[in-house]
Amino acid sequence: MDNKNKKILITGGAGFIGYFLTKHLLEEYGDNCELVLVDNFQRGKTDEDFKKLIGDKRIKFLELDLTDINSYGKLGNGYDYVYHLAAINGTKNFYAMPHETLRISTLSLIYILEWFRKENSQGKICFTSSNEAYAGALSAFGKLPIPTPENVPLVVEDTYNPRWSYAGSKLVGELFMINYAKMYNFRGVIVRPHNFYGPRAGYDHVIPEFSQRIAQKVDPFPIYGADDTRTFCYITDAVRAMRMLMDSQNTDSQPIETVHIGDFKEVTMKELAEKMFEVTGWKPNALDIKNSPEGSVKRRLADVSKLQKLTGWKPEISLEQGLKTTYDWYLANPKK
Repeated sequence: MDNKNKKILITGGAGFIGYFLTKHLLEEYGDNCELVLVDNFQRGKTDEDFKKLIGDKRIKFLELDLTDINSYGKLGNGYDYVYHLAAINGTKNFYAMPHETLRISTLSLIYILEWFRKENSQGKICFTSSNEAYAGALSAFGKLPIPTPENVPLVVEDTYNPRWSYAGSKLVGELFMINYAKMYNFRGVIVRPHNFYGPRAGYDHVIPEFSQRIAQKVDPFPIYGADDTRTFCYITDAVRAMRMLMDSQNTDSQPIETVHIGDFKEVTMKELAEKMFEVTGWKPNALDIKNSPEGSVKRRLADVSKLQKLTGWKPEISLEQGLKTTYDWYLANPKK
């Protein structure tokens, strides 16, 4: 890393990834950085952790709605890096407000790309896509390579199922990123997160839900899709990978790189629950095994060899360590 002062914009800065990415960049760059965080608090929170974070003299916070084109005049320019994280996330939200999931993700990306090409084209931009963008390929084609590389088809399995509103927004978002970068010759990275987890990740994903049920000693213990598999990447490992991709000159070439970020260990939901029972020291007398939610993907395991080739990244936090840290946070911060 060079010692040049870096000016960095993070949209969705109050969210789960934005919060930990900000902390990581402050630690990595020290006094050689200036961060501008943007959020409208639709999902991000002004909790005590975030208030303390934005008290840092290296941070400027802007409360803006990025679906309002008038907001972009307040961003300024001269950013070395732009991390575009702002989006509606959480599976329950995909079902509850699919129209907003699509509107917010698509509008904010179009507007930020227009702003970027006009005002900040010498910088480098990172767009967070998702493994949801290709998740429907398994059902559609009956097969999906495991581990899954970046070049598999992107598939929305059922346009009438609101579950796929998020996947659709990310699929379209990747197209926007690639084609804007080609047309206007700017540097960029598309990252596809694979189950990032950790403290402060909301209450609607599997690990937060398991944490809350364990804290409440729910018995029998419900598990949806017990045989479904996922890999889980602890948030500090995940944001380090994002920063390494942006810092690397290996991702400066055209066309822009699309890169998976995830861990190597594939676990079933039942195995995940058992690991959490072990690290928390509590176990139910019985399990209540239920069907997977409609539209849920049976198996996910990312091929992260491209990430390793580009940056040399490898995870540092074991699943057991990450689960214990995450559970302790949710125990101390129950859903209100």
